[in-house]
Amino acid sequence: MRTIQFREAIAEAMSEEMRRDERIFLMGEEVAEYNGAYKASKGMLDEFGPKRVLDTPIAELGFAGIGVGAAMNGLRPIIEFMTFNFSMVAIDQIISNAAKIHQMSGGQFTIPIVFRGPTASAGQLGATHSQAFESWYANCPGLKVVVPSNVYDAKGLLKAAIRDEDPVIFMESEQMYGDKGEVPEGEYVLPIGVADIKRPGTDVTIVSFGKIMKVALAAAEELAKEGISCEVIDLRTVRPIDYDTVINSVKKTNRLVCVEEAWPLGSISTEISYMVQKRAFDYLDAPVIRITTADTPAAYAPTLMEAFLPNPARVIKAVREVMYVNK
Repeated sequence: MRTIQFREAIAEAMSEEMRRDERIFLMGEEVAEYNGAYKASKGMLDEFGPKRVLDTPIAELGFAGIGVGAAMNGLRPIIEFMTFNFSMVAIDQIISNAAKIHQMSGGQFTIPIVFRGPTASAGQLGATHSQAFESWYANCPGLKVVVPSNVYDAKGLLKAAIRDEDPVIFMESEQMYGDKGEVPEGEYVLPIGVADIKRPGTDVTIVSFGKIMKVALAAAEELAKEGISCEVIDLRTVRPIDYDTVINSVKKTNRLVCVEEAWPLGSISTEISYMVQKRAFDYLDAPVIRITTADTPAAYAPTLMEAFLPNPARVIKAVREVMYVNK
């Protein structure tokens, strides 16, 4: 095993797949000459040249559409958005074309395309640059939505996304690009749609994904000092969702807390809560609790962002509540 940064895992996954398949190319703003806005494509222009690593104008709708057309014609594009906040400009190409052409063509076209880049907040970036769109894209049939939480998962899942015959939304975080983690020396690919139990436990199930897994794991570590054993599940993929792993855990622990960086209405935790009450209602010893962001646009002030986002203290409070522990 070796230790690399999250951004290096992304670059390695793309480069390994581009060496394997000459139909794959990367396109987006600053991906080539600048080595990527977050240096997640460092060195790729030098290796693959300007025909396979393409800088674009600031025109997300345009280059997303080019990517969809390229996929229809036998290529396998990776489209980088500098942030998924900017993907709103291109959402018609993603939702109306990439997600639907396979069905609308009666299976004549596949759309093997990956749209990737950072999602959600990343410090003091203001309301229009701090939005989480995981649940938006997960609401659309025809898309797969992957949200890795660590270096190992990021590389293995991105390789799977690039090889997939369907359009994949691959959502990262600006605050994770510098994270370090271990990856194998050789090739590995992780399956899309399979959750991972990051921390086994017996008393309560905590479900999360993406960078908020850090919050969930930090809370579980603190609760362990109180003798509360938390099973922490990383969904890794929010479309499809691995319901079975969550349900089986809840049947063991009898309690559930969902944690995510998203507005509460129509969130992934809403869907998880529904499915748990449908399939494991008789196993629940307490109501499900969701920890989400505040139901308001993100602020700029650090104090307001701290109040806006999920944090370990909120998770700890929720776990104590479902455990009926008064502190």
